[in-house]
Amino acid sequence: MLTDPNFLTRRRLLRGAGSGLGAMAMAAMLAEDSRGAALPDPALPRAPHHEPRAKNVIFLFMEGGPSHIDLFDPKPTLNKLHGQPMPASFGKPITAMGTAGNTLMGSPRKWAQHGQSGIWVSELYPHIAKHADKLAVLRTCQSDGLNHAGGVGQMNTGDILSGRPSLGAWVTYGLGSANKNLPTFVSMIDEREPFGNAKNWGSGFLPASYQGTLFRQGETPILNTKLPAGQTDERQRNRLAFLAEQNREYGLGREDDTSLDARLRSFELAYALQKSGPEAVDLSTETEETKALYGLDQPETAVFGRNVLLARRLVERGVRFVEVYCGSGSGWDAHANLEGNHGKWCKASDKPVAGLLEDLERRGMLKDTLVVWGGEFGRTPFNEKGDGRDHNPWGFTMFFAGGGVKGGQTIGTTDEIGLRAIERPAHVNDIHASILWLLGLDHIRLTYLRNGRAERPTIVGGNHMVKELWEG
Repeated sequence: MLTDPNFLTRRRLLRGAGSGLGAMAMAAMLAEDSRGAALPDPALPRAPHHEPRAKNVIFLFMEGGPSHIDLFDPKPTLNKLHGQPMPASFGKPITAMGTAGNTLMGSPRKWAQHGQSGIWVSELYPHIAKHADKLAVLRTCQSDGLNHAGGVGQMNTGDILSGRPSLGAWVTYGLGSANKNLPTFVSMIDEREPFGNAKNWGSGFLPASYQGTLFRQGETPILNTKLPAGQTDERQRNRLAFLAEQNREYGLGREDDTSLDARLRSFELAYALQKSGPEAVDLSTETEETKALYGLDQPETAVFGRNVLLARRLVERGVRFVEVYCGSGSGWDAHANLEGNHGKWCKASDKPVAGLLEDLERRGMLKDTLVVWGGEFGRTPFNEKGDGRDHNPWGFTMFFAGGGVKGGQTIGTTDEIGLRAIERPAHVNDIHASILWLLGLDHIRLTYLRNGRAERPTIVGGNHMVKELWEG
């Protein structure tokens, strides 16, 4: 019986199983290789899934959590209940700082309806209020992050955990570049780096070449864009060509190392930026009237205003996705002294944002440029430390303008004290799916095969796009 070739011994079973698993592993590796070889060149433009309504995005990120109930979502009932315990009917949320038992705090703001649409905006944003009819105000945004690290991470990548590509990286992967001499995705900060730092503009598990480019403060936001002293253009081109050849030889057999490919592409882009970068960030060609429109003539608005003006110049030159931080490092985080905190940051952002909307419109760019305003969450209706507010991810406000958005509308409703979304909630994944749709990308079809799973930008969410943005 032992000589019977059909007789199954333990040794034959293990040998057969091992061979089978090895074949499976080999097939998977070959699939990885073939997929890697077929990855699109990020420097080339690609066709969208459907006709886009927007060509570019400027995401104005108010990091730290602006208070929706002090800016765009007035709550008369909250004011009536000021100083009282929160009624049990609203439920008791779990908060970042454990302040759910504190008394309610009304908003001292004066409110008015603006434009033909009658959108409510508080006195903290007088310049933005003049553009009310351009805005689609979404009052029922929701996220999963109780703290800044999770909230900022999710608003950028769709997940509170690290490791996923940022929204700008997905846009670059899906649409490619519209200008090979400039980055496709740019992130700009003001005072400090945001919570999560580079993961907010990183490529996650996508090839590293899809990550964003960080622009810094100052006259030279892009480092190393000027030729070193004594260096000629021809000499540098020859040096870069030699270096590229050495790297390509090193890369033989290491095709799955996307960081190496990204490094090569970064050298090529850096060389191109020496030609196009200085011109793109040179604000001396802008009129004094335009600079004043963005608030560059006032110290309170100059830093953010400069970045927003740069954002307009970049999208004007084909950059697809620009994220501009206001209060990076959680500047809007008003756990105490809400008046002083929001007074500072509203003043810093009001005129530049309004200037951007006006400038884009008069240049004929607003119809193609989607402007997004918002933070990682809002703030609670109950107080912290007597004069501040805690984090609120259960119902907060963002607004959208241009890029195919129907302005002059308010979408969704929060409860009477502004704690939770009760009508038409929109999770961060739904918001990302909506932004991608406006750019011509279907979040379900935009996939990247990773470990046998077709990953998409919205993970398993995004099933309730905010179609009211373009159909409202």
